Amino acid sequence: MQNSEAARRRDRIVNLLSTYGELSAAALSEMLDVSVQTLRADLRALDESRVVRRRHGGATLAEAGENISYQPRLAVSRDEKNRIGAAVARLIPNGATVALGTGTTVEAVARALTGHEGLTVATNNIHVVLALRAAERVTVLLAGGKVRLRDLDFIGAESCEFFEGLRFDHAIFSVGGVSEEGDLLDFNLDEIRARQAITGAARERTLVVDHAKIGRPAPHRWSRIQALERVVCGGTLPDDLRQSVTEGGCEVLEV
Repeated sequence: MQNSEAARRRDRIVNLLSTYGELSAAALSEMLDVSVQTLRADLRALDESRVVRRRHGGATLAEAGENISYQPRLAVSRDEKNRIGAAVARLIPNGATVALGTGTTVEAVARALTGHEGLTVATNNIHVVLALRAAERVTVLLAGGKVRLRDLDFIGAESCEFFEGLRFDHAIFSVGGVSEEGDLLDFNLDEIRARQAITGAARERTLVVDHAKIGRPAPHRWSRIQALERVVCGGTLPDDLRQSVTEGGCEVLEV
């Protein structure tokens, strides 16, 4: 129970830093109604995981020029990502064809799909393959090319060509961040090319994001939520963004 409370509190810290940029330990402790001592212990843990950077008695998120590595991302918003995965799995019928991108939220979707029958899943994410290894009634197609060892994924030209040859029912993908206006943001051009290839491979595109991605900065803008068929997110979108997205015909599921 104690560990679960700490995890939820640290998720809130990440969300607050996503919103405000930099906050002092005193300000965060007041916002979360915990002691400064408890808050500093949380910041130390997040700093050691390279999710945040402590400085001058406060903290910011890790630099926007590069996403944090796989293991720290896996620990952030874990319960929320599992809820997102379950919600997306309920939308996918047996026998569907599904393209799955990279990221820990997409991996949670893969875990939630293991009970489906007759799926064909195409992915450039080795973690997705591992999540589906016990799914005996799912066919998995894996993109080729050079492996990005930090994240165990394929994001080069061969991966893009793999997805460009597909015509699937669903594409499930995540992003580095989402601006308050609905811009889809990422950290480098190779990631963007891979996501564009994945979203172009299917007739129905679903963005999956935990709450820490909303308002999170990243240097490259490549599309908008409003152009998609669906977004599944943890928590709630800001009111103005939610209205803009739904008016554009994109379905919003908040879990």
